Amino acid sequence: MGYTRDRFALRMAPAGGRRAPVIHRGYYVRAQAVEHCVRAFLLSTQGCPLRQIISLGAGFDSLFFFLKSEGLLCHTVVFEVDFPDVARPKAALIRGTEELITLVGNDASAQALGATAFSGEDYRLLGVDLSELPRLEEALHRAGLDPKVPTMLLAEVVLTYMEVERSDALVQWAAGHFLHAWFILYEQIHPEDPFGSVMQNHFSRLNSHLRSLAQYPNCKAQRTRFLQRGWTECSIVNMNDFYSQVVLGEERQRIQALEPFDEFEEWHLKCSHYFILVASKGETPSPNLLFPGLEASLTHSLPCFAGTLAASACAPVSGLRRYGHRSVIIAPDVILTTGGFGDHGGRHCRLTELHALIKQKDAWQGSSVTLAEPGEAWGEAYMFVYGGCCSRQAVLADWCFLRLKEEEELSCQQIPVDGPVPAGRHSHSACGWAGGVLIAGGLDAAEQPLGTILFLRPAGKGFQWHSVETHPPVTPRYSHTAHVHRGRLLLVGGVWFHAPAVPGVTVIDLATGLTAEYCIDTASLEWPLMLHNHSSVFLPDEEELLLLGGGGNCFSFGTHLNCHPVRLALGSIWSEP
Repeated sequence: MGYTRDRFALRMAPAGGRRAPVIHRGYYVRAQAVEHCVRAFLLSTQGCPLRQIISLGAGFDSLFFFLKSEGLLCHTVVFEVDFPDVARPKAALIRGTEELITLVGNDASAQALGATAFSGEDYRLLGVDLSELPRLEEALHRAGLDPKVPTMLLAEVVLTYMEVERSDALVQWAAGHFLHAWFILYEQIHPEDPFGSVMQNHFSRLNSHLRSLAQYPNCKAQRTRFLQRGWTECSIVNMNDFYSQVVLGEERQRIQALEPFDEFEEWHLKCSHYFILVASKGETPSPNLLFPGLEASLTHSLPCFAGTLAASACAPVSGLRRYGHRSVIIAPDVILTTGGFGDHGGRHCRLTELHALIKQKDAWQGSSVTLAEPGEAWGEAYMFVYGGCCSRQAVLADWCFLRLKEEEELSCQQIPVDGPVPAGRHSHSACGWAGGVLIAGGLDAAEQPLGTILFLRPAGKGFQWHSVETHPPVTPRYSHTAHVHRGRLLLVGGVWFHAPAVPGVTVIDLATGLTAEYCIDTASLEWPLMLHNHSSVFLPDEEELLLLGGGGNCFSFGTHLNCHPVRLALGSIWSEP
């Protein structure tokens, strides 16, 4: 597809079936982050007479062959370590592939080196269990490792599968064993939020438990882990920050143009749950230079929550396990839902049927919908459409007024609009207020969340764009829903970059601009509540929100759809001054 320039990747792991674009991006950003750090180590040590790289749990990684073909491994010996059952077939693959055997050279001495499955001129492939430190150290030394030589250790999603005591021991051993070293670590964080919960359950089903997540749940804990075990400096960022601020703008545009993409929520959630870390010791350049200005990712000022809103599950309703849909209240006790994707007869597909929720006594019950014949004329009614993303992946900044008239096609009506034109966006919210429309958040053309609130207000014979100032500023987000009640704008759920806290309900006083964040207490729910790609309906009589559907494909961890409608009590919001 063009995501990577590493032609050896297909030789080491032949292509299988087609994967979703979000998974392509996930592997791309992981490879970019690792390559960025490895190149920095090689550049910073290029004057040394000898260098070493140790890839822990290397699997069928092709990084050595790519770097060697690029001429980047002069005076460098690479050691790859994995279980014997992994090292042996990789060694056989290398011996059977002319291009690979040419790059690594002769392996005549391999049989005499015990744990060594393959030995080339500057390449050693070892079959050793990483949790057996004495055996690991012995095998590395028999293969020619020199502790006095500048060394880089690489562990991509490896340590988290080990018992915590054993992975900690490996981190401490590496710090004590080498005079000058870097340690590069890539793995997961944030087990406590809904995406993290689904992620953990996925690996548990595969019997590959993420053992270090509970003890090292975030970037700060991981950084402390290394500094307390002999490493003198440590730099760490999550993948959202790496992709948006380290990957160059031209490269991001190239990636965004490779194939159609609309899984932004899963992409950003995945990136907020993985990190790249570089720790160092000895006389090596500081790893802090790798991520200039990005250490703020450790100290992002999380929204200050003013209170908590209690969530409670309604009875299950068929037809509402869906996402990317819309819902609207059409009568005091009737809610209409349409569109989106979801579960239809056990098959994941686009949903086209209309679904109604009807309140009977205190319970909501589902019902199919039959369209009736047209009734009275609508009169003069207009629909305002703003922004979005077109089939060319271009983010739109235009708008139009669509004239709605019964038994006629939609027609565009020219209505004057004044004021500075706002930047294009998609996945924002829009709701009517005071004869105009409030637009909040969204994603811009660079796929960055926006925190601006816009008001298209009536002005003379047309409308005028107006910016709503908020104090404190609204945390940028998208894929949320919005409602106005009692002069306050409610932003419900969505996606932002500030994990581990997930968006709850943001309340904005439209008269003063004051904002308050409320988290959602989901203790009574028996499943992770994902509040993106959802719909919500404000029930004025009860002064509560009804949250319908939500979720998505959750990267490569399987589809997760919210199980039941959820009621959200808002009483504490209105009692606040």
